[in-house]
Amino acid sequence: MNPLAKPKGFTLIEVLVALVILTFALLALAGLMVTTTKNNAFGGHVTEAATFAQDKLEELRAIKWESLLDGNNTDQRGGSTGINYTRNWRVATSGSLKTITIEVTWIDRTPHLIKLISVLSE
Repeated sequence: MNPLAKPKGFTLIEVLVALVILTFALLALAGLMVTTTKNNAFGGHVTEAATFAQDKLEELRAIKWESLLDGNNTDQRGGSTGINYTRNWRVATSGSLKTITIEVTWIDRTPHLIKLISVLSE
Protein backbone atom coordinates (compact mmCIF):
# COMPACT_ATOMS: atom_id res chain seq x y z
CA MET A 1 0.00 0.00 0.00
CA ASN A 2 1.10 3.49 -0.73
CA PRO A 3 1.47 5.43 2.57
CA LEU A 4 1.03 8.76 0.75
CA ALA A 5 -2.37 7.88 -0.73
CA LYS A 6 -5.48 9.40 0.92
CA PRO A 7 -7.66 6.86 2.73
CA LYS A 8 -11.21 6.54 1.39
CA GLY A 9 -14.32 6.10 3.52
CA PHE A 10 -15.26 7.05 7.09
CA THR A 11 -13.37 6.29 10.24
CA LEU A 12 -15.04 4.61 13.16
CA ILE A 13 -14.90 7.85 15.17
CA GLU A 14 -16.71 9.79 12.42
CA VAL A 15 -19.46 7.17 12.27
CA LEU A 16 -19.90 7.20 16.07
CA VAL A 17 -20.11 11.02 16.16
CA ALA A 18 -22.73 10.96 13.39
CA LEU A 19 -24.75 8.34 15.31
CA VAL A 20 -24.65 10.42 18.51
CA ILE A 21 -25.90 13.50 16.64
CA LEU A 22 -28.65 11.46 15.00
CA THR A 23 -29.68 10.01 18.37
CA PHE A 24 -30.07 13.46 19.95
CA ALA A 25 -32.12 14.66 16.98
CA LEU A 26 -34.46 11.65 17.20
CA LEU A 27 -34.89 12.07 20.97
CA ALA A 28 -35.86 15.71 20.44
CA LEU A 29 -38.44 14.65 17.85
CA ALA A 30 -39.86 12.03 20.23
CA GLY A 31 -40.42 14.71 22.88
CA LEU A 32 -42.07 16.91 20.29
CA MET A 33 -44.42 14.09 19.32
CA VAL A 34 -45.56 13.67 22.95
CA THR A 35 -46.28 17.40 23.26
CA THR A 36 -48.13 17.46 19.94
CA THR A 37 -50.28 14.49 20.92
CA LYS A 38 -51.24 16.10 24.26
CA ASN A 39 -52.11 19.40 22.59
CA ASN A 40 -54.16 17.65 19.93
CA ALA A 41 -56.15 15.76 22.59
CA PHE A 42 -56.77 19.00 24.52
CA GLY A 43 -58.03 20.65 21.33
CA GLY A 44 -60.50 17.80 20.88
CA HIS A 45 -61.76 18.22 24.45
CA VAL A 46 -62.21 21.98 24.02
CA THR A 47 -64.12 21.44 20.77
CA GLU A 48 -66.40 18.86 22.37
CA ALA A 49 -67.06 21.07 25.43
CA ALA A 50 -67.85 24.07 23.22
CA THR A 51 -70.25 21.92 21.20
CA PHE A 52 -72.07 20.81 24.37
CA ALA A 53 -72.34 24.43 25.53
CA GLN A 54 -73.58 25.60 22.12
CA ASP A 55 -76.18 22.81 22.00
CA LYS A 56 -77.65 23.88 25.36
CA LEU A 57 -77.58 27.56 24.38
CA GLU A 58 -79.51 26.85 21.18
CA GLU A 59 -81.99 24.72 23.14
CA LEU A 60 -82.60 27.52 25.66
CA ARG A 61 -82.86 30.21 22.98
CA ALA A 62 -85.58 28.17 21.25
CA ILE A 63 -87.80 28.32 24.36
CA LYS A 64 -90.46 31.05 24.47
CA TRP A 65 -89.46 34.16 26.40
CA GLU A 66 -92.15 33.66 29.03
CA SER A 67 -91.25 29.99 29.54
CA LEU A 68 -87.56 30.67 30.11
CA LEU A 69 -87.44 30.79 33.92
CA ASP A 70 -84.70 31.99 36.21
CA GLY A 71 -82.65 29.34 37.94
CA ASN A 72 -79.68 26.97 37.83
CA ASN A 73 -79.49 23.51 36.31
CA THR A 74 -76.80 20.88 35.88
CA ASP A 75 -76.35 17.81 33.75
CA GLN A 76 -73.50 15.45 32.94
CA ARG A 77 -72.51 14.11 29.55
CA GLY A 78 -69.99 11.59 28.40
CA GLY A 79 -68.06 12.65 25.35
CA SER A 80 -66.78 10.66 22.41
CA THR A 81 -63.23 11.24 23.66
CA GLY A 82 -63.96 9.39 26.91
CA ILE A 83 -64.05 12.54 29.06
CA ASN A 84 -67.06 13.29 31.30
CA TYR A 85 -68.33 16.86 31.04
CA THR A 86 -70.48 18.74 33.57
CA ARG A 87 -72.73 21.39 32.07
CA ASN A 88 -74.22 24.13 34.29
CA TRP A 89 -76.54 26.83 33.06
CA ARG A 90 -78.16 29.83 34.70
CA VAL A 91 -80.90 32.14 33.51
CA ALA A 92 -81.20 35.57 35.12
CA THR A 93 -83.80 38.22 34.27
CA SER A 94 -82.99 41.91 34.50
CA GLY A 95 -85.76 44.12 33.20
CA SER A 96 -86.44 43.22 29.58
CA LEU A 97 -83.22 41.18 29.28
CA LYS A 98 -82.50 37.56 30.13
CA THR A 99 -78.90 36.51 30.54
CA ILE A 100 -78.06 32.86 29.88
CA THR A 101 -74.71 31.65 31.21
CA ILE A 102 -73.52 28.15 30.33
CA GLU A 103 -70.41 26.60 31.85
CA VAL A 104 -68.92 23.30 30.77
CA THR A 105 -66.24 21.76 32.98
CA TRP A 106 -64.12 18.65 32.60
CA ILE A 107 -60.99 17.14 34.08
CA ASP A 108 -58.29 15.42 32.07
CA ARG A 109 -54.96 16.08 33.80
CA THR A 110 -56.21 19.39 35.25
CA PRO A 111 -59.67 21.00 35.60
CA HIS A 112 -60.91 23.08 32.65
CA LEU A 113 -63.85 25.43 32.11
CA ILE A 114 -65.57 26.95 29.09
CA LYS A 115 -68.21 29.63 29.60
CA LEU A 116 -70.75 30.97 27.08
CA ILE A 117 -72.89 34.02 27.87
CA SER A 118 -75.86 35.16 25.79
CA VAL A 119 -78.27 38.00 26.39
CA LEU A 120 -81.85 37.83 25.07
CA SER A 121 -84.36 40.63 24.85
CA GLU A 122 -88.15 40.48 24.52
